[in-house]
Amino acid sequence: MKVIYVAGPYRAETSYGVYQNIRKAEAKAVELWQQGYAVLCPHLNSQLFELMFNNANEICLKGGLVILERCDAIYMMKGWESSVGSRAELKVAKKNRMEIIYEEE
Repeated sequence: MKVIYVAGPYRAETSYGVYQNIRKAEAKAVELWQQGYAVLCPHLNSQLFELMFNNANEICLKGGLVILERCDAIYMMKGWESSVGSRAELKVAKKNRMEIIYEEE
């Protein structure tokens, strides 16, 4: 079973926007589990931590990159291009020659 990492926008201009991004990633994670992947979804791993402690976004992004290093593949959700975190994740995936799957527009 391949381990796949879900990458896509997390941050947004509003709290509701963040919530929507988390739910979109969650739905994609469920879909990927149903396709037979073991799924790591950082949106769920550290959801709303930015409300609990300072620098949460930066710390969680760094931790996510460490987790990503141990994966077989990455799934790039729609809108990944606008996400600083997703662009960093894609860079790691390319460096490690991981399988990269892009969500179709």
